[in-house]
Amino acid sequence: MAAEYSFDVVSKVDITEVKNAIDQAEKEIGGRYDFRQSITAFELDENTIKVTSDDEFHLTMALDVLRGKLSKRNVSLKALEYGKVESGSRGSARQTITLKQGIPMDDAKRLVRDIKAAGIKVNAQIQGEQLRITGKEKDALQAVQRLIKSIEDLSCDAEFTNYR
Repeated sequence: MAAEYSFDVVSKVDITEVKNAIDQAEKEIGGRYDFRQSITAFELDENTIKVTSDDEFHLTMALDVLRGKLSKRNVSLKALEYGKVESGSRGSARQTITLKQGIPMDDAKRLVRDIKAAGIKVNAQIQGEQLRITGKEKDALQAVQRLIKSIEDLSCDAEFTNYR
């Protein structure tokens, strides 16, 4: 009886955790002395965060606070794609941050290539923005997980779900 085991490799961001991190960042910025008389705001629209502030210096500090809150809430900083800092009226600055969902195709192809090169007896299939790994041995699947965790220069954070 040959049982097939599988899991999925995904990269997703929990939007509720992002909302909580933004709320915490706004609360901290509201109480900090260096942000007094400064208008700094975060706005979340689906998969984008718009950050506005009085000047580029305050914008940079607000982004540092936001990154700290996101990392404490276990949101990967690899999922953030920063846009260009735009200047507004009266020296104000704004920046758009896009939350990346899913594994990019070039990273997925690279993962499949690395798994095959390692000689682990599993099947790796690209399914849209995720990867399905199937194999007959649980040890082989665990070896694939260790291999994926050891790859540091991926452009996204890899999570393992849907164990079967």
